[in-house]
Amino acid sequence: MTPDASDPIEELFARGVTDGLPVVPPTAERVGATVAASGRGGDELIGLVAPANGRATVERVAVNAVMAGCRPEYIPVVIAAVSAICDPEFSLVGVSGTTDAVTPLVIVNGPIRRALEVNCAASVFGAGFRANATIGRAVRLVWVNVGGARPGVISMSTFGQPGRYSYCIGEHEEASPWEPLSVEHGFAAADSTVAVLAAEAPQIVVNAGGRRARDILSTVARAGAVIASPDLAPLGDTLLVIGPEHAATIAADGWSKADVRRFVWEQCQVTVDGARTPKFREPACLHVLVAGGTAGRFSAWVPGWPFRGAPSRLVFRGVATSGLQ
Repeated sequence: MTPDASDPIEELFARGVTDGLPVVPPTAERVGATVAASGRGGDELIGLVAPANGRATVERVAVNAVMAGCRPEYIPVVIAAVSAICDPEFSLVGVSGTTDAVTPLVIVNGPIRRALEVNCAASVFGAGFRANATIGRAVRLVWVNVGGARPGVISMSTFGQPGRYSYCIGEHEEASPWEPLSVEHGFAAADSTVAVLAAEAPQIVVNAGGRRARDILSTVARAGAVIASPDLAPLGDTLLVIGPEHAATIAADGWSKADVRRFVWEQCQVTVDGARTPKFREPACLHVLVAGGTAGRFSAWVPGWPFRGAPSRLVFRGVATSGLQ
């Protein structure tokens, strides 16, 4: 069937700039409002997006944010996340061409979570929340439309994953007994930030009966040993998302985030070439945050990119909030 040239949505499908779902037509009015909300000039360069090293100007980022369904006020978060994936530490060139199923996971910290209603609680990895869905989708569209990482052409992931539509969460700071991820990495609690990780899909860990930190984290460590493969170590940056119920139990035993990292790193051992070795390169590779609903004794591993030659790192950026706080 020939697309109706008078239908702008069908025209965008025909141009190959969607992710397989309908996008919002990026009219001059919508893009202009989004650029204005950024507080920057439309021709300001945010970064060069691999693999094609396309120029991600504010206007180009805004076009993709509009197509993703973002409200104009979301654009500072999208810009910060695009800047982060362009950082050499993120290794977007490798992430773009890998056969693994990784994609940028955007993690939002600070007051902007509430200002934009970024979901941090129940169904944190799920659907139904505009900010999460459209911010994550905008970053993915920039990667494809500006960076050229088209699936099956440059992006050769064997399986792909649902996060390649959108992958964005907030940390549930209000339900956490510990300091936020951003504060651990040198930001103030009042700062709004994003972090990006080249991440596989979340792997849920359930421990409904454990009432001590050691019981819960022993289960978590056993689950972590099989990330990618039980024969593969050492791995780099990986996210451990602890649900609020688990976090409350662990903290009640007096355990800090540093204690969690050290215990899981020591317990998460695998056999490689006949010798027992830690699954992860060092404890600092385990990035711990609290997210999800307050009902349910679950946690989740979010594996990072397991490639050991030039691994992708967790990259942070501050968000220019333009008075949103």
